[in-house]
Amino acid sequence: MAAIDALPEQLLLKILSYVPPKELVYICRLVCPQWKELVDALNPQSYDEGLPKATHTIRAEDWDAFYFCTSAKNNLIKNPCGEEEFNFWELTDNDGNGWKVEDLPGDSGKPFPDQSIQKYFVTSFEWCRKTQLINLLSEGFDAEILDNLQPTINVKDWYAGRHDSGFFYDLHVELLSEDMSVLQEYKSDEIQVPQWSDAEWKEISNTFTSYGPGIRYVKFTHGGKDSQFWGGWYGARITNSTVTVEQ
Repeated sequence: MAAIDALPEQLLLKILSYVPPKELVYICRLVCPQWKELVDALNPQSYDEGLPKATHTIRAEDWDAFYFCTSAKNNLIKNPCGEEEFNFWELTDNDGNGWKVEDLPGDSGKPFPDQSIQKYFVTSFEWCRKTQLINLLSEGFDAEILDNLQPTINVKDWYAGRHDSGFFYDLHVELLSEDMSVLQEYKSDEIQVPQWSDAEWKEISNTFTSYGPGIRYVKFTHGGKDSQFWGGWYGARITNSTVTVEQ
């Protein structure tokens, strides 16, 4: 009898099509690299992300698992770079002259490493902070899977400043239960960058694991201000915020 990995990919894909969506993504995908590639190939967005194209003949909409694959890949932060001004963000602190959206690279600034990113949020001379609350169930994640498998949650943010102005920046991310109790959190130090720095963009990140059952929300908060106390928008520049759930 031939081993299952000896089957043609088309036949293996047909077999996988009968697997329930949750098991397909969170069990079959972990069996081996080949199976991971096949499951990932069901998501048409994977074609843009450079993942293996197992087949071009099976359409993603024919698979009940498509929405779940997509949820597990996408950035859950909406409007991460200010392309939609402040839509989806709650401005919890908006002091000094408040938040503003500017075009990259900005005055006395540097281009972002990813040239597809064209805008950033910028802070003023008093603390400016904004928050986005992600409802994981609304994003398509199953409560049972979240509780039992506790998939890895990765968060990233990018910050920079002007060459001619120092600034402060911080990041605070909380994993919350249904009643908004904190299951696990990451809080960066208050990062200070001095005046006349290189103005290069820097990434900050954290990975959450083993946070226990009950997670339903991710609360992402970041902010900054300038250290010169100048009127206008000379504080921390922030863009390309991401929250992803992986398994």
